[in-house]
Amino acid sequence: MRGHLGQRLLQVLPTLLLVSILVFCLQQLMPGDPALVLAGEERDPAVLAAIRTELWLDRSLPIQYLHWIGGVVRGDLGFSWRIRQPVIQLVTTKLPVTLQLGAMAFIIAVGIGVPMGILSAVKRNTKWDYIANGVGLAGLSTPNFWLGIMLILLVSVKLGWLPPSGYVSLAEDWRQSLATTIMPAFVLGNAIAAVLMRHTRSAMLTAMDQDYVRTARAKGLPERVVILRHALRNALVPVVTLGALELGTLLSGAVLTEQVFSIPGFGKLIVDAVFNRDYPVVQGVVLVTATIYVLLNLLADVLYVVINPRMRGA
Repeated sequence: MRGHLGQRLLQVLPTLLLVSILVFCLQQLMPGDPALVLAGEERDPAVLAAIRTELWLDRSLPIQYLHWIGGVVRGDLGFSWRIRQPVIQLVTTKLPVTLQLGAMAFIIAVGIGVPMGILSAVKRNTKWDYIANGVGLAGLSTPNFWLGIMLILLVSVKLGWLPPSGYVSLAEDWRQSLATTIMPAFVLGNAIAAVLMRHTRSAMLTAMDQDYVRTARAKGLPERVVILRHALRNALVPVVTLGALELGTLLSGAVLTEQVFSIPGFGKLIVDAVFNRDYPVVQGVVLVTATIYVLLNLLADVLYVVINPRMRGA
């Protein structure tokens, strides 16, 4: 177990270094000159030269990268060129919003996907199986932005049950916070629920054909005990590790959802930064998101070792 986890830990730093290089190089391909955006309409050559000097834009790309990554190592992600605030401050302000949204979406996904997968496997080749598979296919096929717009029209405009957009923090008013985030959380969790449902069904079908399940039934154990205690515990091994990886998918999927529902989270922050050529914010947000995703991959490996006894001696 220690050897397996040690190997995974050794892969984290090179992965993050490669991600930082890709993030820095890819943002250079963005069209437009940030100095022209910041200089305003007059675009005085002296002002442009001063901006480029201040922002290190007049240096070579390797020097710019070393300057930026040196700050990252010290915990300094730079300053936003547009609003003149530290990127780390923007991250710490916006990240909790997206994390709350992602956590709610994950709870919804697990609450829908896993029970539907179990039901589909237990009721194999019945109408419940067909219904669960149909719902799963619809969840995988429905675009998040379209589902969000339809929910706003139905739930907010026609029925008036929930606010159509905006965000209220949990600390300010937890009831209103849940009201403003339940719809976008459902939109985000919809596709993840479909993925979890299909994997749970497949894992359950495999587990229910194993000898230990037949032995449990031969002993006369109730079917509920056979399914929940014997089949489900073994079927959840791949599902749990998949769930940890899908948490990273929620962060990337929040970009469109936060735009549709006007939620001031990570997704909206990076979209605004791209449109305003605010390179430090783009680099900081993408690097933090990539770091979270890499750590979630590591968490998935840890969970797999913890819940799979066969891996503990590796």
